[in-house]
Amino acid sequence: MTLQFKAGSPRQMGARFDGEGTNFAVFSANATQIDVCLFAPDGKTEIAREKLPERSGHIWHGYAQGLQPGALYGLRAHGNFGPDLGHRFNANKLLIDPYSREFHGHWTNHSTTFGYNLGAPNADLSFDSRDSAAHIPKSVISDESAFAPMGPKPAHEWDELFIYEAHVKGLTQQHPDIDEKLRGSYEALTAPAMLDHLHKLNVTAIELMPVQSFIDDNFLLKRGLTNYWGYNTIGFFAPEPRYFGPQGIAGFRAMVQRFHDAGIEVILDVVYNHTAEGDELGPTLCYRGLDNASYYRLQAGHPRYYVNDTGCGNTFNLSNPHVLRLVMDSLRFWVEQMGVDGFRFDLATTLAREDHGFAVNGGFIKALRQDPVLASARLIAEPWDIGPGGYQLGEFPSEFAEWNDNYRDSARRFWKGDAHSAQDLAANLLGTAGQFDRQGRRAWSSVNFLAAHDGFTLADTTRYHERHNLANGENNRDGHHGNHSDNFGVEGETDDATIIAQRQLRQRNMLATLFLSQGTPMLWAGDEIENSQSGNNNAYCQDNALGWVNWDLANTEQAAFVARLTAFRKAHPALRQTRFLHGLRRFSDGLPDVEWSDFEGEPLDWRDPHLAQICLILRGSAEAPASFNDTVLIAINRHDDPATLTLPSCSTGHHWQRALDTAQPSGGNSDDLVVLAAHSVTAFIIVKNKALLL
Repeated sequence: MTLQFKAGSPRQMGARFDGEGTNFAVFSANATQIDVCLFAPDGKTEIAREKLPERSGHIWHGYAQGLQPGALYGLRAHGNFGPDLGHRFNANKLLIDPYSREFHGHWTNHSTTFGYNLGAPNADLSFDSRDSAAHIPKSVISDESAFAPMGPKPAHEWDELFIYEAHVKGLTQQHPDIDEKLRGSYEALTAPAMLDHLHKLNVTAIELMPVQSFIDDNFLLKRGLTNYWGYNTIGFFAPEPRYFGPQGIAGFRAMVQRFHDAGIEVILDVVYNHTAEGDELGPTLCYRGLDNASYYRLQAGHPRYYVNDTGCGNTFNLSNPHVLRLVMDSLRFWVEQMGVDGFRFDLATTLAREDHGFAVNGGFIKALRQDPVLASARLIAEPWDIGPGGYQLGEFPSEFAEWNDNYRDSARRFWKGDAHSAQDLAANLLGTAGQFDRQGRRAWSSVNFLAAHDGFTLADTTRYHERHNLANGENNRDGHHGNHSDNFGVEGETDDATIIAQRQLRQRNMLATLFLSQGTPMLWAGDEIENSQSGNNNAYCQDNALGWVNWDLANTEQAAFVARLTAFRKAHPALRQTRFLHGLRRFSDGLPDVEWSDFEGEPLDWRDPHLAQICLILRGSAEAPASFNDTVLIAINRHDDPATLTLPSCSTGHHWQRALDTAQPSGGNSDDLVVLAAHSVTAFIIVKNKALLL
C-alpha cells in the first residue's frame, strides 16, 4: 500500500478523519523527521511508511486522502540520540500516537522496546537498533461518530456529593449477582445489582481508579504480578482495554450514561504527573521517543536524568505549552466525548509545580480555571507528592476540593485513643477550616475519608497493627508505616466474639464520624461491607482475590448502617453546610451556628490531652435557608464506661430524638437525661413528637 500525504493542517492534534481522509498532527520540537507507519489489519505487518511532509512551528502534519477509520498506525521519530543532552530519538522504536483514542493489540515486555542495549555498561547511553513494532500496540484511526457528545449530566450540588471510590475490576469481579461474562468490565459497574447497592448507600458520585490506558511495570511482570491499580498511564485518551466487556470501547460510554440515568456522577482518577516510560532505564513507547526533552522534566545540568517528584521515575513537563495542551485536550475529551463529570488529580502538587516550585497560579492551574469546558467539571486534588514542598493541603484554589489525609489520620487516632487527638478531630468535624477557610473556599473543599485505595481498608484498620505486604515481593518494605491502626489484641482474623464486636463497633464509630462531619464524604468501596485485604496496605499489584472486594463475606448489617448514615446526612442540611462554622450567632434567634460542650453542658477543656467526651450542636446557617431550622446534636463518648448526657432545653412542644446510635443501631430513648454507651457516637435531632425519624 502506498501512503501519500499532502500538507494537511496543524490545528487538530492526532489522527482525525474528516469524512474523506485522515489528517495527522504530531508535536515534536527537537525531531528532524516524523514518520507515519501503516499496519495490516492484524497489526503485525508494516505495509506503508511515509514522513509527514510539513512542519508548522513544532507541529508536524500531513493529510492522507482516503485513509479510513479503523486503519492501524504508529509513529517513528528521527533525531539526535544524545542522552547527555536529554535527547533519546530512536526511529527503530515504534511509538503510539499520544492522541490515540483506542489501540489494537497488547503491550509486550520485550527488550526491543528499550532504546538502548539492556545489560550494557552505562546501558542507557548505548543504542539499540532493533525494531520494536512487534511488541507495541497500534494506534487506531477512530470514527468520530463513535464519540458524539452525550446527554445531560446529574450535576449535583457539592453539598449533595457522597463519593464512592472504586476499582472497575475489583468492585465487580467477585459479585455473585453480576453475569460472569461481564464481571470486571465497565458494563459490570452498572449491572442492576451494582446500581441497587449504590442506590441503597445513597451514592451520588463514583470515583474510578485509573481507566486511561496503562501498562504493567517490567519489575512487576518479572515477579509474576501486574499493575492492578493502573497508576502507570501511557495513553491519556484511550480507555483501558483490560476492562472492556462485550461492547468494547462503547461499553465505557454506555456505563457513564447508565450512571447518569441513575443520578450518579462519574469522576475519574487521572495520572498526568508521570508516564509509564519510567526513568532513563525505562522503555521507549511514546513521549520519550517523540521528544524526551520536551515531554519530561530533566535535571538541570544533568539532562540524562529525570526529575522524579512523583517517585515513579519521571515527571511530565506541564510547563511546556504543547504538553499542557495534550493534558487539557485529554481532559476535555473525557468530559465532552466520554461524558465524565470530573477528575481526581493524582499527585496534583506535581502538576502545579513550576521550575521555582509549587505555583498555585502556575500554568496548569490557570489553564484549568479559565477553560470553558472544564469550568463545570469536578476538580479534586491529591495535594501532595514527594518533591520539594510537596505537601500542599489547603493550598489549591477555590474551584478544587482536596483529599484530606489529616481527616483520615485524626479519626483513626482519636478512636484508637491517642493523646491530643480530640482537638484535631474537632477541627475536622467542622471541615478543617484551619486549612481550607481562606479566599472564599467552601466547607465542601475537604474530601473526608477513613480509608482509600492506598492503605489499610477500614476493616483492616481494626484488625492489624502492622502491614502484611509480603505478597508484593518487596520483603514487606513497601506501603505506609504509620497506619494508626488497632488490632484489639489479636493480629488479623479471630473467632473471639468479643473482639469481633469491638472491631465492628469501632468501624461504626468511624463511619458515623465521617458522615456527621462537614465536608465531602468519600468511602472506599468495600468498607461498607467490612471488606479486608488481609493486612496488605499497598495492594497496587494484587489483581486477585486479595485486591478484589469479597462479596461472599459481606457484612450486610454494616452496609445497612452506612445506608442509615447517608440517609440521615441527606435529610439534615446542618451536616453538609457549604460555609464554615465558627460559632457566630444567628441574627434571628441569637443562637450560635456551632456549640461545643461537655456532657453536662459546660465548656470543654480543650487543653485536656485525654479529652474523650464531646458534645457538638450544629445549627443551620441563615445563609442557607433550607438548613436554618435544622439542628443536630452529636455526642461522642470514647470512654470505657457509659456516660450520662444532659440534653439542652427545647422550645415548648419539641423534644430531642435519638436518631442514630452506633451502640444501638435500631434506636433508643429520648429522655432529657440520656445514657450513652461506652465507645459510641449518638446523633439527636429536635422533633415535634417522639416518633422516630428513620
